[in-house]
Amino acid sequence: MVIYNVTNNMAQSLEAEWLEWTREHIARVLGTGLFMDARLTRVLVTEDDGSSTFSIQYKANSRESLELYYSKYASSLRQEAFEKFGERVLSFRTELDVIDEYRVTGNMN
Repeated sequence: MVIYNVTNNMAQSLEAEWLEWTREHIARVLGTGLFMDARLTRVLVTEDDGSSTFSIQYKANSRESLELYYSKYASSLRQEAFEKFGERVLSFRTELDVIDEYRVTGNMN
C-alpha cells in the first residue's frame, strides 16, 4: 500500500475558499478509481507568518496505481489547482510506503 501525501500551505485568509474547493477536488481524485480513500487534515504547526497548512493523504493499493494516476490524471488536476490559486497555495508531495497498520480493537476507556 502507498500513501500519496499532498501538503498545502496558504494565507489564513484563503483557508475557507481552499477547503471548499479542495473537498470537490478530493472527490475528483477519488473518482479516478485509483485510490481507496483520502484523509484531509490540518497540520498542527504554528507558522511564523500565521499561514495555514493542510495535508491530504490518498491511499492507493499499489505503486502501479499511483504511477497510473501520475501518467493519466495528475497533470490536469494539478493544473486546475494552479489556475484556481496560482502561487497563493504552495504544495509539495511525498509518497509513503505503508509497512504495517495497527488498529485498536475492543472497548477503550
